Amino acid sequence: MDTDLQPPAAAAAPKPARIVVLGIGNLLWADEGFGVRCIEALQRRHEFAEHVQLIDGGTQGLYLLHIVQQADALLIFDAIDYGLEPGTLKQVRDAEVPLFMGAKKMSLHQTGFQEVLALAQFTDQYPQQVLLIGCQPQEIEDYGGSLRPVVKAGLETALALGLQELERWGAQPRPRQRPLSEREAVTLDELALCAYEAQRPTEQAACRMGDERFLRAHAEV
Repeated sequence: MDTDLQPPAAAAAPKPARIVVLGIGNLLWADEGFGVRCIEALQRRHEFAEHVQLIDGGTQGLYLLHIVQQADALLIFDAIDYGLEPGTLKQVRDAEVPLFMGAKKMSLHQTGFQEVLALAQFTDQYPQQVLLIGCQPQEIEDYGGSLRPVVKAGLETALALGLQELERWGAQPRPRQRPLSEREAVTLDELALCAYEAQRPTEQAACRMGDERFLRAHAEV
């Protein structure tokens, strides 16, 4: 897996009192769902200390401002167009994060979340420690599609990097022992990765390229 990673932050940083792990993106647009899939996998595989909150930020934009302002440490997973090879991971830290999220926007959710980070800085309520783990997408113009293989492989590496940082922050990650209830899950069961991929209709059944009858009729006009 290709990576373009920066050195870890100084080990002497204080342990944060409130840790937020945030996945940004849209599950319905293939690799755009990378961040949310990271959160889903973390929650289904691991448990954390009580001061750790995992959130599917989706495309909520400014509605996430109060969450960012209340966090002492913020870990963000997102699909970011860095102009690198698909599946490449890049870590960005602290005050540099808003700059990278706005460098080349792929969708409106990134515009909204860049504003969230900027407002948090403006109000002097920016987390003391921020880490963005971004993955270069391969395909986002596929409505109803899932992560492409190279990005799905990158997800596993991103999770390992995220867990390493969470351990350093004092999040106490451990393998999940207690079953995850439907109420707790950040992703509905029917939208979980395996179900989402298995239940997608074929291209012919869904006619994702448009209704052939309609297209043929208009071509003949």
